[in-house]
Amino acid sequence: MNDLLLRGGRPWTPGAPVESADILIRDGRIAAVGAGLTAPAADIVELAGALVFPGLVDSHCHLDKTMYGGPWVPNSGGRTLSGRIANGEGRREELGLPNADYAANLLGAMVSGGTAYVRSHIDIDPEVGLRGVDAVRAAAERHRDRVDVQLVAFPQGGLMNRPGTGKLLEAALADGVEVIGGLDPAGYDQDPTGQLDLIFGLAEKYGARIDIHLHDRGALGAWQYGLIIERTRATGLAGRVTISHAYAMGELAPDEQRRVAESLAEAGVSMVTCAVGDAPVVPVRTMHEAGAMLALGNDGIRDLWTPYGDGDMLRRIMTVAFRDRLVADPEIELALTAGTYGGAKVLGLTDYGLTVGAAADLFTVDAEAPAAAVVSVPPRGLVVKRGRIVARGGILTAA
Repeated sequence: MNDLLLRGGRPWTPGAPVESADILIRDGRIAAVGAGLTAPAADIVELAGALVFPGLVDSHCHLDKTMYGGPWVPNSGGRTLSGRIANGEGRREELGLPNADYAANLLGAMVSGGTAYVRSHIDIDPEVGLRGVDAVRAAAERHRDRVDVQLVAFPQGGLMNRPGTGKLLEAALADGVEVIGGLDPAGYDQDPTGQLDLIFGLAEKYGARIDIHLHDRGALGAWQYGLIIERTRATGLAGRVTISHAYAMGELAPDEQRRVAESLAEAGVSMVTCAVGDAPVVPVRTMHEAGAMLALGNDGIRDLWTPYGDGDMLRRIMTVAFRDRLVADPEIELALTAGTYGGAKVLGLTDYGLTVGAAADLFTVDAEAPAAAVVSVPPRGLVVKRGRIVARGGILTAA
């Protein structure tokens, strides 16, 4: 692989001035950042003042459910959680899901939009078994040089109320799945102690991370934050536990939001918000002020839960900023941080960013300022993964 010199861009790092600088990439990593860099043997790309961002991180999606690139399927899932779960399971066989082709289609769209890392929840239950794991792995293999995919063994249909699911989750972890998921321990499974015992026990046994869907609203949802925080402290899993959706967080009074955010920060528990429909958004500013980790994701994309979505994480960042009423440039950049550096922390990435030594995962856009890039969602000019150009102008390059 030749060295790559990106000349005359404006790299963005949270809290730092955006100034013109060249980026030299060697052996898939950033070798130097600064003005007037030279590298005689390098391939040179003139950026002409384009903003340079680290690769986007989609911290919550469902690649096994997507029908992206397939025929139009009218939504029949209704509006309740139980109805959507039943509809999704009931129509899987009819629609050929999970489908590696659809998942690969979606990954390609994500890559062309600058996404470098994806965490995908994979439905696991006695009927589907581990077929979703196989399908998403096959899709990820097609894009192995363009994007990194982290899998979550996810009991979408319940865990304690679904005999046999626990053993399948363990089989997935034993097979190399990196994260164990959960679903509404109280509201859906109706056994919070049992579900958390099982999830945290398997995480400890296999060195896995934890990511729990928590749709429960109001006091019930907030109460479960406390349970998860207590388990994280007791097991020493700080930095490895995530609460996804966390709808109740967006409904709490401001003082209670601050208290919860401070407890999350102290325990090392993160949250992921997706700005789904009219569901509450985790308060971005409050999480930042408390030092709590926040990441973003697209959630479902063109599947049996929703006909919407295109996999563009920059658009999702804009949606979160809009929904959370972030209007000043520094506030909008907090959402941008959550969709990049926040996601990197949640996924456990240790070599992320636009600094010397980091993996050369980045993309460029033409925009006056970082906040302007979020608001306008401009086309991606160049997408680089591990030092190789993988997309130009929204089109994938040859593998």
